[in-house]
Amino acid sequence: MDVELRASDDDRHRVVAELHRHTAAGRLTLDEFSERAGAVWTARTLGDLAALTRDLPALPDPAATAGGGGDPVGQGRRELLVLFAVAALTLLLLGGFLALTR
Repeated sequence: MDVELRASDDDRHRVVAELHRHTAAGRLTLDEFSERAGAVWTARTLGDLAALTRDLPALPDPAATAGGGGDPVGQGRRELLVLFAVAALTLLLLGGFLALTR
């Protein structure tokens, strides 16, 4: 990595996400997260961004830890949608059964 290369917004978003994961893991306080996240948006180079996470251990890729499925939030939404569909189908079948038995 050439530390003098200019950082993109995607680079900045990636670093903020990494800082958020470290905060959730208890390595950073909310104040430290806030301070570092603010510095992310003023960083100009990849080296500036790297300095903000230099004292933190490497984290596993979130896509790899979710069983290759990617977004765990999206997975939860899909499960909720399936549950809702099953509940709706159950109500329809129950309504049809009650209508036939009357």
